[in-house]
Amino acid sequence: MTPEAPAGRGIARRATIVLWAAVAASLLTWIGAGYPWGLCVAAALPLLAPLGGLLRGRRHTYAWATLFAIPYLVFALTELLANPAARWVAGTSLVLVFAWFCSMVAYLRFSRGHPG
Repeated sequence: MTPEAPAGRGIARRATIVLWAAVAASLLTWIGAGYPWGLCVAAALPLLAPLGGLLRGRRHTYAWATLFAIPYLVFALTELLANPAARWVAGTSLVLVFAWFCSMVAYLRFSRGHPG
């Protein structure tokens, strides 16, 4: 493990948590694009599943949470291309979900060889 790995691991972990919260908040902003509030809340609720492991820095959770982010990426990309009224929120959500995905991958790379 390189000397910058512990610092990079901490930065990636903090970025993941902040971006997780931003993704959850962005799903709730879909209300402004005309989606029912119940649907927006229902879309945000599954994000609670990886939260415990993300907060504890469990590599296994970071690994499966990268796969967990894919449906959110697909939804945001689909709405960006197909729904002109929701492009502003879809673009924001797409950027946030992609950044969340990248931060989890960065954490996995920096924590390689580290138990957890």
